[in-house]
Amino acid sequence: MEPGILHVDMDAFYASVEVLDRPELRGQPVIVGGRPDARGVVSAASYEARAFGVHSAMPLRHAGRLCPGGVFLPVRMDRYAEISAHVFAIFRDYTPLVEGLSLDEAFLDVRGSERLFGPGPAIGRDIQRRIAGEIGIGCSVGAAPVKFVAKIASDLRKPNGFVVVREGEVEAFLAPLAVERLWGVGEVTAAQLRHLGLTTIGDLARVGQAYLAERFGEHGRQLHELASGRDARAVSPGAERKQVGHETTFDADIGDRDRLLAALLRISEEVAHRAREAGSKGRTVTVKLRYAPFETHTVRRTLASATDCTAEIFSAAKELFLAAARVPPRLVRLLGVTLGALEDLRGRQLGLFDNDRRRARCVDETMDRIAERHGRDAILRAGGLGARSRRKSERSDEDGEVSP
Repeated sequence: MEPGILHVDMDAFYASVEVLDRPELRGQPVIVGGRPDARGVVSAASYEARAFGVHSAMPLRHAGRLCPGGVFLPVRMDRYAEISAHVFAIFRDYTPLVEGLSLDEAFLDVRGSERLFGPGPAIGRDIQRRIAGEIGIGCSVGAAPVKFVAKIASDLRKPNGFVVVREGEVEAFLAPLAVERLWGVGEVTAAQLRHLGLTTIGDLARVGQAYLAERFGEHGRQLHELASGRDARAVSPGAERKQVGHETTFDADIGDRDRLLAALLRISEEVAHRAREAGSKGRTVTVKLRYAPFETHTVRRTLASATDCTAEIFSAAKELFLAAARVPPRLVRLLGVTLGALEDLRGRQLGLFDNDRRRARCVDETMDRIAERHGRDAILRAGGLGARSRRKSERSDEDGEVSP
């Protein structure tokens, strides 16, 4: 039987969109994230830039040293979201079972579509051709019987890769691959496995579940399941978006609390706007603080009820920030807010007597309408005025090409 789970991953998505809009950049090392002298990180790098050693999450200044002739561009999240919507529309032409992992990658369960469109690999090929022809960017596709194998397959032959793993081939396909390919194996776990003489996925499958469970507990059992090609998780359309976030990297480190609170308000406002735009509300608020040089701290709070209200998100973020801030204050280089545990609440109404929240939503919706017509800086809350000129380098936590 042909494999019916696809993983489709855009190749260097942000950079590919920039080249799509500026064809003269084709063949050049394109680096998305900001100026090479900025304090932020690389959001995406074209394959020409990767040849110089540039990769996502690398400090822009380091990327500038590695690739002084690179074309450095700012992040244009709205444009990437627009292209992503077209990509996902193509996915849904073949199946409603689409689980988005980020703007640029998704799982598709096409087993119920075979009578209409043919077997899974044929659907994957058709999707790859349509994305190239209708949009003009490349993607890589993995087809397999289970999710995690499809994801590994899509990553093996980038760019424009196409790898099919059929039933009965899974263990042989996985066996020679490095243990780092498995979900849940980071640097620490990989080092522990290597210390035990386990360097490949095949090694994990051979030693047995009891051996791994004895040394790694439940995580060891899970690793053995994956190494043996077993992954019972279904493609879940409801899992498309788990959180929305926004963060700012400052050109110069900031220690002034009022300036940081002004920036925090602007960030909270953007997060709330993105949640409303997605028709979602969230129950958890997370604040991310990065001190010089790269010391990062996160603090989180669960709210009593889900919200997409700027005032409520900022109130929680402010309390978290003040509780986490050091005395005396330390210089902050990055500040971020994430709204998580999202619920799709489109079509639901506020309670009849929820007057405070109704007033707050009225303010938010009025600001959204003004921003839509005149831009996000056309109207600002009083507390955010001080942050207008300081928002130099921004990126979203939604994109899978950036590791926070």
